[in-house]
Amino acid sequence: MARGRTMEQGRQDPDARWLARVMHVAFFLLLGASLARFLLRHPWEDRSPWIVALSGALASLYLLGPVLGTRATPRRIAWLSTVVAVWMVLVVLAPSFAWCAVPLFYTGLRTLPPRAALGLVGLLTVFVVAAQVKLSHGGWDPNLVIAPPAVAAIATAVFVHAERQADRQRALIDDLIRTRRELAATERREGTLAERQRLSMEIHDTLAQGLSSQQMLLQAADRTWDGDPSTARRHVRTAESIAERNLAEARRFVHDLAPADLAEGGGLEEALRGLATRESAAFRVDGTAVALPDRVQSALLRIAQGALANIREHAGATSAAITLTYLDDQVVLDVADDGRGFEPASGRPDGGVRGHGLPAMRVRAQQLGGTLTVESAPGEGTVLSAAIPLPRPLEAGE
Repeated sequence: MARGRTMEQGRQDPDARWLARVMHVAFFLLLGASLARFLLRHPWEDRSPWIVALSGALASLYLLGPVLGTRATPRRIAWLSTVVAVWMVLVVLAPSFAWCAVPLFYTGLRTLPPRAALGLVGLLTVFVVAAQVKLSHGGWDPNLVIAPPAVAAIATAVFVHAERQADRQRALIDDLIRTRRELAATERREGTLAERQRLSMEIHDTLAQGLSSQQMLLQAADRTWDGDPSTARRHVRTAESIAERNLAEARRFVHDLAPADLAEGGGLEEALRGLATRESAAFRVDGTAVALPDRVQSALLRIAQGALANIREHAGATSAAITLTYLDDQVVLDVADDGRGFEPASGRPDGGVRGHGLPAMRVRAQQLGGTLTVESAPGEGTVLSAAIPLPRPLEAGE
């Protein structure tokens, strides 16, 4: 089964198909040359009709080979046996047909299991040696006995070596493809985990804490309701205010999870412009706009949302700006602010308290083959830059 799979892969290989065509052409050239040599050197004899008929039969049989495939199926083995048998009869009648053995070497090695193929090569070699000795009319020439086995050994060794090299290359390619798939799956899992961690921290620091505060305020109001109604009402109003802020936070989470701005059909620029307006930030577009894949648009919008959330929560900035730049080979999103800044080496714009937003943004960029860089220093503001490569346009003639 393994041999059959290997042979079938070889059949599909363009190099193997090319080599098969060369061998087919060589076989018919050798067969035609052998027949012409016989007819030129031996004017019409009693055996001539048989040789012409067998030559035609051998050519017709050989034409059926590609139709039967390359696997060692019963039909393929029966076909190969018939071809070899007809060739042997021709060699007995006219030894000059022995030269057709070289393409038959290749056919046998490509079709049969290793041991059977080597046996066939040995049998063909014996017939070639016998034919050469017969052509010499009894004269002793060492080359007639040594040369055919040497040629057969070289041809077999070259073929086996090429097959093993092809098997190793196929195994290496399979390993590379499997490794690439595993790496892609790992990156997706890491991105998912980073996004879950970011959302869990956001929910914990806003909704969960707000709900906890509401619970404590309502409990305090319940305890003081009969003795101090004014204090109880104040606790209820404070809890109401916290609930309003939590509702706003919940709506923001929903908005971040589903980029409705892109779904409305305005494109990335309109989505970023609307985001900048809501966050009181400036917005600018540089370069000639090009159509971006949906995944790129969604990722850049998410990154912009995350960057502005960091500015709002941690930077203490008085102004922020979003710049979308189209270059020849990439699109770049810059988000800058004049806030308090931080040490980029820590990866935490809040001074070490949280810092889950930047890893999630970096994963989004890396999943698209891009990069995320942060330039900042304490007291000097921050510039976040996400660069995503663009697909290379096809040139004329490609």
